[in-house]
Amino acid sequence: MKVRSITYFCNPGWPLDEKKLQAAGEFLAEAKAAYEAAGYKVQTTRLATVPFLQILGADQISETPRLAEQMSAAIHPIGIAYAALGPAQPEILDSYAVIPEAVAAAQNIFFSGVMADARFGISLPAVQACAEVITRCSSITRDGFSNLRFAALANVRPGSPFFPAAYHDRAEPAFSIATEAADLAVDVFTNAQTVSEGQQTLTAEVERYARQLASVGDTLGHRFSIVFGGIDFSLAPFPSEASSIGAAMERMGVPKAGLHGSLATAAILTEIIERARFPRAGFSGLMLPVLEDALLAQRAAEGTLTVKDLLLYSAVCGTGLDTVPLPGDTRADQIAALLLDLSALSLRLDKPLTARLMPIPGKKAGDPTGFDFDYFANSRVMALEAEALKPSLSESKQFNLAPRGRTYRVLRK
Repeated sequence: MKVRSITYFCNPGWPLDEKKLQAAGEFLAEAKAAYEAAGYKVQTTRLATVPFLQILGADQISETPRLAEQMSAAIHPIGIAYAALGPAQPEILDSYAVIPEAVAAAQNIFFSGVMADARFGISLPAVQACAEVITRCSSITRDGFSNLRFAALANVRPGSPFFPAAYHDRAEPAFSIATEAADLAVDVFTNAQTVSEGQQTLTAEVERYARQLASVGDTLGHRFSIVFGGIDFSLAPFPSEASSIGAAMERMGVPKAGLHGSLATAAILTEIIERARFPRAGFSGLMLPVLEDALLAQRAAEGTLTVKDLLLYSAVCGTGLDTVPLPGDTRADQIAALLLDLSALSLRLDKPLTARLMPIPGKKAGDPTGFDFDYFANSRVMALEAEALKPSLSESKQFNLAPRGRTYRVLRK
């Protein structure tokens, strides 16, 4: 198990406050050293801010690309690998339109866009705006890689250390930890004789590691007088079979991830994280990023795992649709239909879900992806069975969906 990231949250101001950023860099350097001294490999240190609209103000939203450029230049010398500048907001639709240019301006800056949450339900204009960001970002580079740095958000609260969803909502700084823990599930279910044995063993392992991570976090928080926001203890994978959630599902007994039985394994793994006791942040669940998982990438390439399967599994686990390779000619209105489904799941189940979709220019369904990136396992482009929504949905502004168990009831007289 590794620490995927230590993420520092703050409001850097505009113009950027160099003292605040320097404090972030110094803290993250100390935090990285502390976790490494405790025996953990730390992949990255990161910075997440309040939403960029809040940093700039609505009247300066056109400055977003310059904010991205300046943030990129500022974090590199202080040892921070990546920064997330938070989500665009449905109240200001122009905040979505500036994202592709800002993504193009800096290769280590991430963005997101809200399309649904408990405040207003589902915003159809925001769903469409997120879809248009995805199609525009797909053409920034020839391989469609820029969409790695954008996610559409449904019901995602602040404080998650995982990118691109990370953002902050407080005046004071905070930090939290993201894990890369799929290997724990692979190891446990390789040796478990029954599901119950695996559940008990993996729960104990999660709690054991979480106690260590939280102990270091609490010490750092006290030492630096900074809020420790907790651990996003997610079973996030790495593109090798030893660290593959797809492999863990198959060790549990599913012949191939994507076949029937896979949803049950996803539910079992998610429930283990939910039953474990630790200070929580973010998603704290099961992640199924196709291109970041060796076995999921393989099953997608074979056609065993589909986009509909991933959407189905989102009902019982994880972050939603992550690093999903799509045909390069996928239209924004097709993507919007998929995002609408994801938003509806999120609100009805009262859970955070995201979509990080990657249309690849010049590729069609079944073509090899061909990315040259250490953190990706190559696969094949996945088919998207979607068409434009009809006016009753596509021309709506917004609607609410109450979570299950909290729907409106008609009282008998």
